[in-house]
Parts: sequence; C-alpha cells; structure tokens
Amino acid sequence: MKHVSERTHHEMLNSHTTLRLGGPAAELVEASSADEIVAALRKADASGSATDNAAVSAFVLAGGSNVVVADEGYPGTVVLLRNRGFSVHREGERATVRVEAGQQWDELVEATVADGLAGLECLSGIPGSAGATPIQNVGAYGQEVAETITAIRVYDRYSGETLVMRPDECLFGYRTSIFKHNNRFVVLSVDFSLTVSTLSTPIRYAELARSLGVAPGEQADLARVREAVLALRAGKGMVLDPSDPDTWSVGSFFTNPVLPASEYAALRERAGAQPPAWPGADGSVKVSAAWLIERAGFGKGHAGVGVGISTKHTLALTNRGTGTTAALLDLAREIRDGVRDRFGVVLHPEPVLVNCAL
Repeated sequence: MKHVSERTHHEMLNSHTTLRLGGPAAELVEASSADEIVAALRKADASGSATDNAAVSAFVLAGGSNVVVADEGYPGTVVLLRNRGFSVHREGERATVRVEAGQQWDELVEATVADGLAGLECLSGIPGSAGATPIQNVGAYGQEVAETITAIRVYDRYSGETLVMRPDECLFGYRTSIFKHNNRFVVLSVDFSLTVSTLSTPIRYAELARSLGVAPGEQADLARVREAVLALRAGKGMVLDPSDPDTWSVGSFFTNPVLPASEYAALRERAGAQPPAWPGADGSVKVSAAWLIERAGFGKGHAGVGVGISTKHTLALTNRGTGTTAALLDLAREIRDGVRDRFGVVLHPEPVLVNCAL
C-alpha cells in the first residue's frame, strides 16, 4: 500500500476499473485513510482555484465500478480511495454501521447479513466501494441506500472543511444525488441505520419474491435473500468474474427513463404495446430501458468492435477483452440513437464519464 507521499506517474487506469478500460493518469496517489485523502486533494487542488468543477484538478476513484475512463486517461491527479473498515454500534432494535469510503461494498453487505442486520441484503453482489453508493444512490431488487443512510462525512473541496451531511442535504433521487457529476464533495465515510433482525426488510421486487417463494411484501431469512440476489445477479452477468469478459462492465449502462404521463402515453402509442413500467407518486412513469433497447433492435450479444452488449443482460455494455473506451462509447451512441429514433425516448448513461463524453 502506497502512502500519500508515494506517487506514480502515467500508470494505466484500466487495472482500476471493472470495465478494464482507461488510459494513464498523469499522477496516481493511493490514500489509505481519510486524512491521507484530504491531504492528497489539498495538494492537488492547491495548484488551482477550487471554486468550480472545471478548476478541480484531481479525480477521485475507488472501486472503479461506475466509471468510464477515456483511452487518453486523465491529465491530472487521480486519488485512489483505499481507506477500509467499518464499525457497528447496536442500540435496541437498530444498529448504526459506519463504513470507510474505500471499503469494498459486498464485503460490508456480507458482514451485515452474517451479523443479523437487515437493510442492505438486496444490494448483495454489487461491485465497487461503500463510498460510491450514496453518489449513485445505489439500488437493486427493491432497496436503495438512501433508505438507510443517516449521515455522510465528506471533504468539501471548496471550503477545505470536513463536514457531516444529513440525508436531506444529499438530494437523493433515482440513481443520483448531490454528489453525482459534482466534484465538490468527496465521501470519506457513510453511516447506515440497519434493523437488528435475522429477517429481511419486506421483499418489494417481484422477481426476487418469486425466487424466494414468498409474496411481495413478505420477509425472508437474510441469508436466503442474499443467496437469491447473488444468484439472480450472476445469471445476468452482474457479478464480477475475472475469467468472464461478459461481466467486465459497469453494470447497467443506461438508467430507466422516467417520463411524464403524456410522454409515456405517446411512447405506448408509438410502440404499439405497453412497455414494462412503474408509476411514480408524482404521476411520472419509469420505463424499462432494457425493453426499449431490445425492441429497438439491440439484443443480448449485439457486438461492437471489441465490445458488446452482455449475452446475459441487455443493459450491460461489456469489454470483450480487446475493446477500447472509444469503441464502447460508439456502441452506447448507436444504442441511444436507435432507441431515440424508434421510440422518441432519450436514454442517459448511469456511469460517470471521465475525460470523455457520450
């Protein structure tokens, strides 16, 4: 493990991303504590004025599971978050779990399930770090981290202060938060409030409920839920496997579009069918991006140059082992434009694009 004072230059970033894509960083720093993270960022930002996103001179990278890095790499400093570990404080029927930002996420989920703490079990098998989960408001199989986060310790690169942010300050939404596409705040640690129970939270996701043999809204044994989620994800190529290029992805590349009711009605008319959809409380409708992609002519296994749609999951764009970031973005543009031309719906990328654009 490098200390903050030990830096490398022009190291390729492809070994630090789940896509296995990305060119060199002008400078790479590994930080193994919150103090080292702050020191590295202060040093990098001191070269310019950190008053807007464009002026911030360092990029923060942890698990690399939700980023697409340009073939040209990153021209500034990349700070690798390698602060790990977590603590559990129980009080009655609740437990506060404080986790360092660089902690591997699935290790945390596995530990909470084994410890009889409910609230994260449906998020099993998701790659990446704990600190990245609030950025994306990570969610799967009926759970989102916003439901259990109680506090986030961050470094404010504009003020140079370390702050604790409440959930209402984080502007959580569907796969987004105040932290996404915003370099100002760097997550240092996250507090989760979990239920002390060997039973899961109520199962909301129909596919998961079927696999468990329970009705939606019922609970199930925590360990069984974790096993079922891992099996479902593996069947879709969403559990990382170093030997299987079909899993070398950022997970879902596109978010499910959320449409006003009028646009959803227009989509149904244009499609001549009713796409899988989930109504929102405000009258909006979330539509299955996978359904749109498949019916626009892009099925599982659809290939680009060294890249392709996963053979197991339509939303995963994969590096087949010889791909480039440019080729992956070309494929994403082909899919985005095809869906727009067929259905009039514009898909948006879920991962953060680093030094590149769609």
